Amino acid sequence: MVRDSSPMAEVKYNDHHGEPKLKMRLKSLSMPCHSSSEVKIVVAPLLSHSFVLSLSHSQLDFCKINIIPLLILSGISLSSTGSTMMGREILQRMKVKAGFVNTPDTGKGKGKILKHITHGYHLVKGKTNHAMEDYVVSDFKQVQGKELGLFAIFDGHSGHDVANYLQTHLFSKILDQPDFWTETEDAIRKAYRDTDNEILEKAMVLGKGGSTAVTAILLNGEKLVVANVGDSRAVISRNGVAKQLSVDHEPSKEKRLIESRGGFVSNLPGDVPRVDGQLAVARAFGDKTLKIHLSSEPDVKVEIIENDVEFMILASDGIWKVITNEEAVNLIRNIKDAHTAAKTLIDHALSLKSKDDISCIVVRFQH
Repeated sequence: MVRDSSPMAEVKYNDHHGEPKLKMRLKSLSMPCHSSSEVKIVVAPLLSHSFVLSLSHSQLDFCKINIIPLLILSGISLSSTGSTMMGREILQRMKVKAGFVNTPDTGKGKGKILKHITHGYHLVKGKTNHAMEDYVVSDFKQVQGKELGLFAIFDGHSGHDVANYLQTHLFSKILDQPDFWTETEDAIRKAYRDTDNEILEKAMVLGKGGSTAVTAILLNGEKLVVANVGDSRAVISRNGVAKQLSVDHEPSKEKRLIESRGGFVSNLPGDVPRVDGQLAVARAFGDKTLKIHLSSEPDVKVEIIENDVEFMILASDGIWKVITNEEAVNLIRNIKDAHTAAKTLIDHALSLKSKDDISCIVVRFQH
């Protein structure tokens, strides 16, 4: 316990054996990584009450928590003791209030059974003055004796909370559908709709924002099922030829549908078409105030992975605004490391002055 004139913080940490550990430094706290570890941070008297932050390492993708000068927390909107927030959300709000510049997020892996299939991802914060709004999933999971590759890009707008929610919940919702194994495409469509309904119901917590999504599920390395809403994109390379598996849901392409719902599509000089003059995509999760004029119905595409399929790219529109599908395929076709390929695409987009948040996943099918 620190007792001085500075704002106090008591940090309680139990390791995976349940033994209490106590480490306290005003500006930073480092902890060993254990999947069952939990950190509780009690901060007072920054608000009219104290509050408890419970951070489980299973919710975080890093093991060092930067605790900024605690006065920063007085500007964070928390309701009262007992409020529940994901550890990632809490840290994101702390970083936003501190004005930290997000560093690139990066990772790589391979199938546990299908070890010849590798994947890598890379994210970079854009030039905008808001927090990073892109989230990714890039992993393999064994379910009912089958290996699934789960890959997704979630590109948030007007806040990161909906994209964060999708990262945590969408694949679970898909896999929990009773007909997932028999009617996969229908199961994905239903999971998208159900998840969007949950997000709209939680708008008081998640805020007014929304997110695009592109998801790709690889079943036993043989069948690829891609779904998307918005303008994040999935592209595969077949013998060096680019093939787009997703659909860019642009307002200009769905103008008739939007107008049939009572909305309109603006098309002002120097700007892109926007739904009701606001949103630059015609389909998205969330966006409660616009939802009556928007759809969250995904386009779904099934692709059989044959020997001529070399790799898949999933990326947010920060790449596709400045790089064509063909250019992307040509740029990384000879790069064997999936993470290096993803980073190469982002670096090239940055060199072309892309200013948006950028996230990219590359999956290599090395037969």
